[in-house]
Amino acid sequence: MAKLPIINVPDPMLKTLSDPVGQVDDDLRRLMDNMLETMYDAPGIGLAAIQVAVPKRVIVLDTEGDEETGRKPVFLVNPEITWESEEFSVYNEGCLSVPEHYAEVERPATVKVKYFDYHGQQHEELMEGLQATCVQHEIDHLNGVVFIDYLSKLKRNMIIKKVRKATKDAMIL
Repeated sequence: MAKLPIINVPDPMLKTLSDPVGQVDDDLRRLMDNMLETMYDAPGIGLAAIQVAVPKRVIVLDTEGDEETGRKPVFLVNPEITWESEEFSVYNEGCLSVPEHYAEVERPATVKVKYFDYHGQQHEELMEGLQATCVQHEIDHLNGVVFIDYLSKLKRNMIIKKVRKATKDAMIL
């Protein structure tokens, strides 16, 4: 496995609509393994392929972990929300493509998601709480939406300016 570089706002690639995946094969599994390693290393709880400059409808998540390894990854290929609750929840979201910035975003509290897994098997799963928030955040990425797009233009531009400056400062070091 290999760590992949994560792109940051305002990279125009983050505004790209990701392409559906035709089939789950060894190349795609390798990409998902690399995305998972990248996400854990960052550290984060979700990562969309577009965040590593691959415009495919692929997401990796781990919002639960297990007692033994501390990890419980979920691989979602061509994820699609098929139902969402009328009840909403607010979560203070962050993003690996918007480092060190957080904002409250309101989303449906529960969603039903249809997707293909790591082995190409189709699933439809009800997701609640943090997992529901995370999957919606990552599906937004696949549709060219970043969580700061939910903020006012003033706040969004301020965050982008700070990320740009931090990125430039990091390149100087």
